[in-house]
Amino acid sequence: MLARGAQRDGSAQGVDPLVVTLFTAEAARLVQLARFFVDDRTAAEDLVQEAFIRLARSTHRIHDEARAAAYLRSIVINLARDHNRRGLVSLRHRPPAAPDEPSAEDEATGRESRREVVAALRALPKRQRDCVALRYYLELSVPEIAETLGLSVNSVKTHLQRGLRAMEVALRDQHHRAPRPSPATSAPMPETEEGR
Repeated sequence: MLARGAQRDGSAQGVDPLVVTLFTAEAARLVQLARFFVDDRTAAEDLVQEAFIRLARSTHRIHDEARAAAYLRSIVINLARDHNRRGLVSLRHRPPAAPDEPSAEDEATGRESRREVVAALRALPKRQRDCVALRYYLELSVPEIAETLGLSVNSVKTHLQRGLRAMEVALRDQHHRAPRPSPATSAPMPETEEGR
């Protein structure tokens, strides 16, 4: 990634110190954000690299690190959308694996739950989806989300509230529609002393 141009002392030849600082602080989180929108880790890394290249080209206009981080997040989101619009990958979310080894049953249940949550998230309108993803996946604050998406704080709060409500309804509906075992396929009731 962009770090290939970095020298041993941590500086990058010909690159604004703000870009180097932001790369160190934000690159991993930005790759996680990009992974939320694209399937391929390499594609996510490429999107983040492109975002840093764009930042490096415009650092003369950005002097506040917090604003630059928000600018980078918005670039990554827009690049991921463009990437997906071109039909190169689908929007699947694969969160990082848990450090402990779960049982096969836990893994299957967890995968199904993640699929349900991601399906509910994908069904949201764009702004609600972006706000919910940034808040609960990247754990950004409401003001950070507002700055990233160019919205007011109140607008972000409204999108979060509506998005969470819609996801709750969608997940509840999914569970109500889930097939339930019929009495014929259910396990037989054990006999009791009274039933003999």
